[in-house]
Amino acid sequence: MPKFLQKRWHGYHTVWAFILLLLLIIAVSVYNWILGVASLFVAGLLCLTMLQSELAFRRNLVEYINGLSFRIKRVEGEAVGMLPLGIVLYSEDRTVEWNNRHAGDIFARRSLVGEALTELLPDVAKLLTGVPQMPVRREAGREGALKEHRMEIRVDERHYQVVVIPSERMLYLYEITELVTLRAQYEEEKLALGILLMDNLDEAAQGMDDQQRTSLIAKVTSEITDWAKEFDVYLRRLSSERYLMLLNYRSLQALEESRFVILDEVREMTADLKVPMTLSIGMAFGAESASELGALAQSSLDMALGRGGDQAAVKAGQRLSFYGGKSNAAEKRTRVRARVIAHALRDLIQESDRVIIMGHRNPDIDAVGASIGLLRAAQMYNVEADIVLDGPNPSISRMLEQLRKDEGLYSSFVTAEQALQLMTEHTLLIVVDTHKASMTMEPRLVQAASRIVVVDHHRRGEEFINEAVLVYLEPYASSTCELVTELLQYIHDKVKLSTLEATMLLAGITVDTKQFALHTGSRTFEAAGFLRRIGADTILIQRMLKEDLQEYISKAEIIKHARMVYDHIALVVTEPELKVPQLLIAQAADTLLGMTNVLASFVICERTDGIIGISARSLGRMNVQVVMEKLGGGGHLTNAAAQLEGTTKEAEARLLAVLEEIQSKEGLFE
Repeated sequence: MPKFLQKRWHGYHTVWAFILLLLLIIAVSVYNWILGVASLFVAGLLCLTMLQSELAFRRNLVEYINGLSFRIKRVEGEAVGMLPLGIVLYSEDRTVEWNNRHAGDIFARRSLVGEALTELLPDVAKLLTGVPQMPVRREAGREGALKEHRMEIRVDERHYQVVVIPSERMLYLYEITELVTLRAQYEEEKLALGILLMDNLDEAAQGMDDQQRTSLIAKVTSEITDWAKEFDVYLRRLSSERYLMLLNYRSLQALEESRFVILDEVREMTADLKVPMTLSIGMAFGAESASELGALAQSSLDMALGRGGDQAAVKAGQRLSFYGGKSNAAEKRTRVRARVIAHALRDLIQESDRVIIMGHRNPDIDAVGASIGLLRAAQMYNVEADIVLDGPNPSISRMLEQLRKDEGLYSSFVTAEQALQLMTEHTLLIVVDTHKASMTMEPRLVQAASRIVVVDHHRRGEEFINEAVLVYLEPYASSTCELVTELLQYIHDKVKLSTLEATMLLAGITVDTKQFALHTGSRTFEAAGFLRRIGADTILIQRMLKEDLQEYISKAEIIKHARMVYDHIALVVTEPELKVPQLLIAQAADTLLGMTNVLASFVICERTDGIIGISARSLGRMNVQVVMEKLGGGGHLTNAAAQLEGTTKEAEARLLAVLEEIQSKEGLFE
């Protein structure tokens, strides 16, 4: 602060001092007027001097403030112009009104005045479109006026952070290229972890001696090692058939772009074997700790194996992606797992006060048949059991007609509400023919149950009942009835099934295999043979599966809309006003597979409940499960479905977009 400000007399004490001095002069003048006049003269001089000093102070103060203001404005202008920070002021119509020198340098021109933000900064203009216009505030109080919006933009090869202050109609731009580069490098170098498994080594090496088996493993290992080196993956062998993979996110992206080509290479390399070798890979990325990554990688591997193997499952944050899965699940030749599961299920049943068995919504013959088999398993150990069934549907109407003839069996069917009332802490819930809680007949039962068993033959999806204490999920099986039939042979020493119960189990296998034409393995025929030996009535099955003439005509009405896409795919899209039952949609898709040159079929119809249903079928050369999963559905490699909201035309457009995406990336057919 200048000295003249520090030395200045200020305040009213000067005025009071002069008033006191004037009173003293008056008092002196009474006694001696000469001395009073002299004192008055001196006081006048003093007052004049003080007045001149005050005027001089004010002149100096004004000069100082003016000079300081000039210097501040000059420095401020220089600073704004020279700062490594772009500043842009824009008008209400989103055009530039002023910019500093650095803002011009960013866009390689001196002046941006008059240019529209929609052309100069289109992303910022889009942001401002949703921000209400506000007048520029110039008063001192600005609380809440400087609300900021931030976003990143790219100009040529450089990245900038844009700070938008709508209340001032002002933009700040500062360069963050180095930060973006470091951030990208950090993301690319994050740790990813995977587990690679030769998922059918025993089956592929069956019948080989030790030397041949070792040679096969060495051949496959060499191929895997070369693949790992190509994609910069650290590979560590954990056992003869399991490997640990360490890599960064950059390598994981390259693997995903290649669609895990090692799966096809190993399968093709061992194609001359009786059972080609296949791999399953579980990958994980995005977890905070290595231990969590390991758990996610194992979970991804379980997911890949649960979907039939010969594929890779990648869990990256909330994203779960699958690659491969082009071959059908290989049938396992050992029944050890079935025996172990049967004994564990037996123990769970004996520890329970009641068993409740539930399938998926709109149950089919396979779901009801499997439920009947498990009902008998519980009754063999004198445990009360019930099957959840809310009502008939076209696919099981004839089956229920036969079940009504057995009052004891039919009385075991209860509604979902009744099942909820029967549920206790010690009740065992068995979910059959699905592993998704949202697909069950009553999801509330899954939430209420303290112990859950899952028996299913579908390929595992992202949604899963993780709370299950026992899971028997075998995608190689033809049907859930096949799995239940195997369990019954081990769950009790003397299996007792009535003719009707055995018939219903065999009917489930017959329907899901399309009269033993698809998804059949040796275990399928063994299960069918066992049921036939204990009295299953094949004539009754044929009567239940007979087609109604009117249904056949309705199916023909659907099929007449068929057209070929991608040369070998039959696609049906019905008219919006045509309402079709779900069963008829599936039957139409099955029928189309019997046509010449048809390798896959898709039928899109509006169901009677207003939902758009899509049924997909293939002969094995196309994975329709992957297609339906992209539409929110699921199923098997050769048999899948999805349900969508909207219209049939919208569903057709979405399906064709998915087919185009798969065709461009890896091809629709093997």
